[in-house]
Amino acid sequence: MTHTRRDHPDYEALRPQAVALRHAGLSRRQIRDRLHVHNNDILNRLLEGVPAPDWTRRPNAKDDLRAKARELRLQGMTYDEIQVELGCSKSSISLWVRDLPKPAPRTREEASAIARRGWEATLKRREEERRQTKTDATREIGTLTDRELFIAGVALYWAEGTKDKPHARREGVTFVNSDPNVIRLYLAWLNLLGVEPERVRHRVMIHSTADVAAAEHHWADLVGVDVAALQKTTIKKHNPKTVRKNVGEGYHGCLVIRVLQSAELYRRIEGWWYGIVLGAKRPTGQEVRPT
Repeated sequence: MTHTRRDHPDYEALRPQAVALRHAGLSRRQIRDRLHVHNNDILNRLLEGVPAPDWTRRPNAKDDLRAKARELRLQGMTYDEIQVELGCSKSSISLWVRDLPKPAPRTREEASAIARRGWEATLKRREEERRQTKTDATREIGTLTDRELFIAGVALYWAEGTKDKPHARREGVTFVNSDPNVIRLYLAWLNLLGVEPERVRHRVMIHSTADVAAAEHHWADLVGVDVAALQKTTIKKHNPKTVRKNVGEGYHGCLVIRVLQSAELYRRIEGWWYGIVLGAKRPTGQEVRPT
């Protein structure tokens, strides 16, 4: 004869005890140990229909959001509208409110407007997260030591500065960039190296379709010189077949910074760079040799 779990010989005697212990605030583990019931199926049957005490329930940070989502759903809001209101994902909203009645159908225009507001809210939230990540990362750096600035400047020059080649000897220190912050860091590095301001020359390089005069004033103000002190601007001819993205008021071309009588400095920069490479101690099996 087949027996169900309710046919357990002690069920009738244990059930009242289990219920009483549950009402007294004991957890499943405590009831199990007290009654010596180590079969989960039997324990489930003994406690069937008896709610767990509040203290055994794990707090959920989304409980308030869930309650609010259900309230908004009962008011007739769609998933998109609830997402705009609460800023949570539609997958979570679906889990929270899928047992509630659906709102009345919307017109295509209403649905499009709701979806657009939901997407705008998502983009705004992503932008806030992106900005916060950058702010936190900025704080992680702090003030650079002279050595940190020195190494950063060497790496920056080797990435963006002109370099000597066996087929084209250019042992001179020339740096070109369009990012004002990169220019600021590079000038701070030159100052750390003790390069005298009178040895530094500046020149703007820009497309012919841009506002040349505004660009010259922009870079002169950035590096702290008079516009008249800039060397002759290099104008790049525009190719009509090219669709350029760097246009508008924010485009100021590039600034060329050249250090006079800098062959010896260039050789040292190249040596410093190879020193950084060797100092990284990455076993690649290839020997690093200055050119």
